[in-house]
Amino acid sequence: MNQRVLNRRELNRALLQRQQLLQRETGTVAELVERLVGLQAQAPLAAYVALWSRLEGFDPAELSELMTSRRAVRTSLMRATIHLVTAEDCLRLWRLTHPVAERGLRGAFGKRLAGTDLDAIVAFGTELLSREPYSRSRIGEVLGERWPDWDATAMAYAVSYLIGTVQVTPRGVWGRTGPAALQTIESWLGRSPDADPSIDDVVLRYLAAFGPASVADVQQWSGLTKLREVVDRLRPGLRVYADEDGRELFDVPEGPLPDGDTPAPVRFLPEFDNLLLSHADRRRVNPAARPVPLPPGNGAAMGTVLLDGDYAADWRHHRGTDASLKVVTHGPVTAGLRDAIEAEAVELLGLIGSKDTPVVVTDR
Repeated sequence: MNQRVLNRRELNRALLQRQQLLQRETGTVAELVERLVGLQAQAPLAAYVALWSRLEGFDPAELSELMTSRRAVRTSLMRATIHLVTAEDCLRLWRLTHPVAERGLRGAFGKRLAGTDLDAIVAFGTELLSREPYSRSRIGEVLGERWPDWDATAMAYAVSYLIGTVQVTPRGVWGRTGPAALQTIESWLGRSPDADPSIDDVVLRYLAAFGPASVADVQQWSGLTKLREVVDRLRPGLRVYADEDGRELFDVPEGPLPDGDTPAPVRFLPEFDNLLLSHADRRRVNPAARPVPLPPGNGAAMGTVLLDGDYAADWRHHRGTDASLKVVTHGPVTAGLRDAIEAEAVELLGLIGSKDTPVVVTDR
């Protein structure tokens, strides 16, 4: 049976619509965070820009309240990276993604942990972080005092990789600051991660938010391996397409597929936006295969820009006496597109700065 072939523009528009980037929609922050299966959030404030670009009338206080009331948390999940998720998703996803963290620890610190008693380290670390939050450096100091012959830094990473933890507030709360301090999921949320979560449900949620997608795409997003058998089990209930290279793409039956010529507005994305990082084949939004910048920092100060749906510019907010919001496009743009970039930049400044801040658009 011949499969429908989806071209790059169709895949681009499908992704943008599912990510609420073709048009901002109404709804709550919690609803959108769950629909997108979390937002990547190593930079603590990045999620605020991600939500502003997707939600009509977004108020940062809504996300801040979710975090301070412990209904949303920042925790290490997919790809062993920090994600902002609802408390319910933290409990659903932690055991499923835990093997990714274990693999990452072995790769980064396996040799330095050789000869240690990992079970004892984890047990002691769990007891420690159940009582109060600790920074990773402080964890290392305490573990080093207990086991002075073992590598303190490696032990601290073992605790942060192997124990289910959250980064506690006020870190990640709009207008406030705080250290990257860890506490166990159980002590912060008052509940333990789900004992038997469904990988099938998670794959279906990924397809709804990022599809149509290949098995390799699902694995890239999650960091998990051997998901072919999961997708094959789900296949009878999925739509199956092909891309222009003949790869099989899977989708939920109700997944929208807008026309490839659907207009796509200028959209500013934050550092680490999952839109750019959640496929093995990223050409649907990054046809030039440009490296996605992964800058350090607290977030809400720099990121990428979608022009006609594609990653085609970078932005940075400069503060101080020479404050500006600078946008550097990857090539020349028309006068009309430049006006649209400037207009959207002014709106972004209403969130992260002042609308009176100059906007400067240049090309590389």
